[in-house]
Amino acid sequence: MIKRKVRNMEKLEDKLVEKSIEAFIMGLEIYNKPTIKYRIEGFSFFIVNAWELMLKAILLKRGESIYFPDKPDRTLSLDNVIRKIYTDKNTRIRLNLEKIIELRNISTHYITEDYEVKYAPLFQACVLNFVNEIQRFHNIDITKYIAQNFLTISARYEPLSNEEIKLKYSPEIAEKLIKQANEIDVLSTTYNSDKFSINIKQNLYITKKKEEADFIVSINSNSDTKVTMVKDLKDPSDTHKYSFNNVITAVQESLKKKNIKLGYKSGFNQFVLSLVIDFYDIKQETKYAYKHIIGKQHSYTYSQQFIEFIVSEIEKDPHNFVESLKKSK
Repeated sequence: MIKRKVRNMEKLEDKLVEKSIEAFIMGLEIYNKPTIKYRIEGFSFFIVNAWELMLKAILLKRGESIYFPDKPDRTLSLDNVIRKIYTDKNTRIRLNLEKIIELRNISTHYITEDYEVKYAPLFQACVLNFVNEIQRFHNIDITKYIAQNFLTISARYEPLSNEEIKLKYSPEIAEKLIKQANEIDVLSTTYNSDKFSINIKQNLYITKKKEEADFIVSINSNSDTKVTMVKDLKDPSDTHKYSFNNVITAVQESLKKKNIKLGYKSGFNQFVLSLVIDFYDIKQETKYAYKHIIGKQHSYTYSQQFIEFIVSEIEKDPHNFVESLKKSK
């Protein structure tokens, strides 16, 4: 009886991996097929399913159950499985996967097609993470099932500006889309890891060193058309991209990189940030905070300058920083 049970578990494990590979390939085929408009939603659904099946197979390999202890007929949720496999909540693979799960969960409620370029770096990182992890945990070379060139995803939509988003959608949906995109931007910069996002856009730079150039352009000083630098009005959705929680993440990461330990047991958290905002009256400082008003609701977002300001203030006296804020209340 015992041997038979082990064989059945092995068959289930293999079946999960087999289905995982199929879901992974289906996700790529949907995303890279030019005639499909439901690309982002379809891809996010299948890539998340691929990860869930692959990770559950790992638990079976370890001899662990994939069922809830009190509900033996129900398998663990993906969130549960991720926490079991990637126990460190700051693992970039886990952060990337959680963000795509969030996208899958909201994609049925909000239009996401117009922001494909924003999500593409997350998708590309997720694809390569899957390839590496299925090799690491199951010793499977995914290129035996799909050609290497299909592992590179292709974003086909030009991103709309925030102003265009506001004109195209209702204020509620526009605000949601802009916040999602801004969160991806700030987290990609904060984490700075190709396991979280892989930037696939192309930037052009002017260089005077000919040997470093990919192609050559010239500037004609005798041209009748004169060019001058102009200062334009900044959209707060571009300049104040950080949500309350993103400020916490950005400050935590910055302190970690600078090897600064805050003299407060719980570290830099919601409580500390609230103290900072109140003590310095940040919501009245337009360079640090911007108030968004939609109907009767309002919320605040914050700038990169605010992140730098907090870190610089902590650097002055990390050990007593929080206590000094608490005393001022």
